[in-house]
Amino acid sequence: MSDRGLTHLDPLGRARMVDVTPKEATHRRAIARGRVTMSPETASLVARGAITKGDVLAVARVAGIQAAKRTPDLIPLCHPLLVGSVLINFRIEDSHIEVEAQVDTVDRTGVEMEAMTACSVALLTIYDMCKSVDRSMVIGEVALWEKTGGRSGPYRRDPTDTLDF
Repeated sequence: MSDRGLTHLDPLGRARMVDVTPKEATHRRAIARGRVTMSPETASLVARGAITKGDVLAVARVAGIQAAKRTPDLIPLCHPLLVGSVLINFRIEDSHIEVEAQVDTVDRTGVEMEAMTACSVALLTIYDMCKSVDRSMVIGEVALWEKTGGRSGPYRRDPTDTLDF
């Protein structure tokens, strides 16, 4: 927790949206990563474009982009902001697919929640597209990997953490 305390509570302990109007708009970026673990057969089907529902990664990419733009509709107290760019990348391994979501803006608050939401929804979409062949998939390890901009300064997760995108 920061030295500023719980910023989403008013002096009476009630939930509130933080006032960001006095802040200057600056360039901000956040990168989130996660993975969906699956059978090697399922990963191979995705890699070959052989899932009967269609192009899994293309649909997951669009879902992640759409999710980043809709984050304030899903996360209470999250500020609506102008999302300038969303990039969704994938890495297919033998028994999992890793998703990386990068979100950029020029605004008064960060895009960490947009990146985490984009990553999560892309992972859920992969699950949805592949569930007919593999219901044992597991989604996990969604984490903020990097953020830049804002008063708190840059953050970068230790590269020795489990995901090595």
